[in-house]
Amino acid sequence: MPGAVLEPVSLAALPGWREDDGAASLDAFRRTCAGPGPNPPQVEGVTGSPADLAAACAAAAAVKPGEAKKFFEARFSPYRIVRPASGAEPERRVGFLTGYFEPELTGSLEPGPGYTAPVLSRPDDLVSLAPGETVPGLDPLYRAGRRTETGLVPYPDRAAIEDGALGERTRPLLWLRDAVDLFVLQVQGSGRVRLPDGRGIRVLYDGKNGQPYTSIGKLLVNEGHLPINGLSLERWTAWLRANPDHARRLMRMNASYIFFRTEPVTDPALGPPGAAGVPLSPGRSMAVDGNLWRYGLPFWLEGKLPGQPGRGHLVVAADTGSAIVGPARGDLYVGTGAAAGRAAGDLHDRMGFVVLIPKPAPAPDHAPKDAAAPEAAAGEARP
Repeated sequence: MPGAVLEPVSLAALPGWREDDGAASLDAFRRTCAGPGPNPPQVEGVTGSPADLAAACAAAAAVKPGEAKKFFEARFSPYRIVRPASGAEPERRVGFLTGYFEPELTGSLEPGPGYTAPVLSRPDDLVSLAPGETVPGLDPLYRAGRRTETGLVPYPDRAAIEDGALGERTRPLLWLRDAVDLFVLQVQGSGRVRLPDGRGIRVLYDGKNGQPYTSIGKLLVNEGHLPINGLSLERWTAWLRANPDHARRLMRMNASYIFFRTEPVTDPALGPPGAAGVPLSPGRSMAVDGNLWRYGLPFWLEGKLPGQPGRGHLVVAADTGSAIVGPARGDLYVGTGAAAGRAAGDLHDRMGFVVLIPKPAPAPDHAPKDAAAPEAAAGEARP
């Protein structure tokens, strides 16, 4: 794998392995197994054999919660992800882990006082590119394009969309209280919205304009508005609301723009569907680089997580993100609402990564159970 070496380790010998909640990880693994899979499919060559993973999924169906650890030990081969040494620099056994969450926002199905920021549906002329896909005449920098009579062209950026460049190509699904809430929703990629009548709906990612993403946090720090230490979601959103002129300019510097769809909240305990197509499990679903790792692979995180007991944590790859790049880079889904948002903001730590690769599926046992069986089967099979 480019930029990494996989070093065999023993699960049983990993600090914290015995103390971690194997049943919760097994539940997340089963849920990912049962999903429809990513759409579009992952690129060819990602690590993790589909056949071997499918065999592990089939075996997981019969595993009792108390036997979860034995299941992972028996069906997977663990490898620590090591960044190889270069020159005088020793090999590095640490990656980087951040957290993300599902915001809970206030909105309305109709515009009005206090509801001014439209959440837009996917435009009918937006063409999204599959991972690794390129289109003649369209710069590879852009991951989506606008359909025209002469082919694809770059899709309008955030500023142009806010100024009405899409016209009737899209429609508002609902309205949030202000542009800052909309920006938070787009950064996280999904959210729950509480309507005035008390109902809750889920707002889900349904495509983006393909323009490059720029971090609002980096802009605020680089311009000297906020220090990097203690830069939390609550702090930067409060600053944007207190400085509306700067806020509009800075948010427009992020050319990326996200479009959405809505659906009911069926299970409040679970998060929105991730890239793997299944609802995310708080604390057990992780976003990875989908160009390197197959969704459904378990990962052991070597280190202490905020708010979690023990010295390690078993999670399952179920999502991805534009900033999640590299073999030892993860983004842990931590849950819904303000408390989850604070936890996600506190999670930005060096972390060891161990990937669990499914062992080759056992070959079918064709050995005869008695002497008569193969003769009868063969005879019946002849034309």
